[in-house]
Amino acid sequence: MPATQLAARANVGLSERLTLAAMSLGYGVVQLDVTIVNVAVNSIGASFGDQVAGLQWVVSSYTIAFAAFILSAGALGDRVGAKRVFAAGFAVFTLASLACALAPSLPWLIAARAAQGLGAAILVPNSLALLNHAYRDEQARGRAVGTWAAGASVALTTGPLVGGSLIALFGWRSIFLVNLPLGAVGLWLAWRYAKDTPPRRSRALDLVGQVLAVVALGALAASLIEGGEMGWTSVWVLAGGAVAVAAIAAFVVREAAARAPMLPLGLFKSAEFSATAAAGLLVNIAFYGLIFVLSLYFQRAQHLSPIWTGLAFVPMTGACFAANLVAARFARRLGARTAIAVGGAGMAAGCAALLWIGPATAYAWLLGPFLIMGAGLGLLVPPLTSALLGSVDKQRSGLASGVLNAARQTGSVLGVSLMGALLAAGVVVGARTSFALAAMLLAAAVAVVWITLAPRRARGT
Repeated sequence: MPATQLAARANVGLSERLTLAAMSLGYGVVQLDVTIVNVAVNSIGASFGDQVAGLQWVVSSYTIAFAAFILSAGALGDRVGAKRVFAAGFAVFTLASLACALAPSLPWLIAARAAQGLGAAILVPNSLALLNHAYRDEQARGRAVGTWAAGASVALTTGPLVGGSLIALFGWRSIFLVNLPLGAVGLWLAWRYAKDTPPRRSRALDLVGQVLAVVALGALAASLIEGGEMGWTSVWVLAGGAVAVAAIAAFVVREAAARAPMLPLGLFKSAEFSATAAAGLLVNIAFYGLIFVLSLYFQRAQHLSPIWTGLAFVPMTGACFAANLVAARFARRLGARTAIAVGGAGMAAGCAALLWIGPATAYAWLLGPFLIMGAGLGLLVPPLTSALLGSVDKQRSGLASGVLNAARQTGSVLGVSLMGALLAAGVVVGARTSFALAAMLLAAAVAVVWITLAPRRARGT
């Protein structure tokens, strides 16, 4: 082969690898921010002197924007080209991180967190679209997507520890400043090396549906968050609930009638798709609600420092990462239904073991349930995702993946809003109630999947 052809092939390979690095950075910072902020909520509260409701908004404003905009962000990338949209998302996320670090007040921080969530919603679907475009070989693409997902899993796993360490050394504002160099590198790599996807001008945007989705999620989160502070019979809380119900109903009507809906309701005609999406929602309500509650429990009831709080989460997140590595093999041997059921049942059992948690409970008594809960989550998410994607035509797998991401982020919003509201009765009592609620939600997720998904009929299917 001539030297010029060898050089050209080497350059192509380098371009693909650097594109993968940029996409992995984009997904990585998104997942890092999902968990890193939970460790900082107590320190943020100390700075601004706010109650639990304000801290819930710091976490939830990010996930509300993430969940509400992710489907439209993917459609926008299809319409104008994923590269430009991805770069815009990285710029928004990075600038919003700077605004978070400089926030002079809690409302400023909440607004900046919402802008971060918008950037995150843009980054995730378009990073995957650019990877699909960069890697034409199916096996190489599979390895690239695996690397992309693994990097995000590492970021999600190490988030509490990284956050605790940064807070201990430099204060809570540093957890947002760390995004600046990562964003600058990722943005430069993407603009320099990523190949843009061809624009599809026929790809329409459902702006009405998008507005209704934001209103529905925002009003629902507001009524749950403020219910814990103002009381569930407050006029404002009841009004927020009514607005949420009306917006949800209007969203369903709109999506059923729209020519190019943001969320095609026809997907839910598949019982397997509906069941796995519902299970993803329930699992995230339980898990991310508990992460928020436990962070405050460790710092307010057990008086741990942020770095020790981060360390306390390491066994759980580490077990989750380890279980991720064997989940596919486990599902192949026993079937997706069994793998999801075992993982969900393990998480529910771990929650049940913590129902009598107290302010002086030794960490040794928490370790076993934490390991079981983390391993259960790591075991069920990959087969749950595979089962959902397998329930739709391959041409709609991108849309289905977006729906699952939106459902899971919606679960995160609801989990933090609902379980944070339970802390109004006290951190310890709220933690106990949250564990009971999480156990019930996880049991419901297992039941839905077990009833709906077909059992595997033969080994190797």
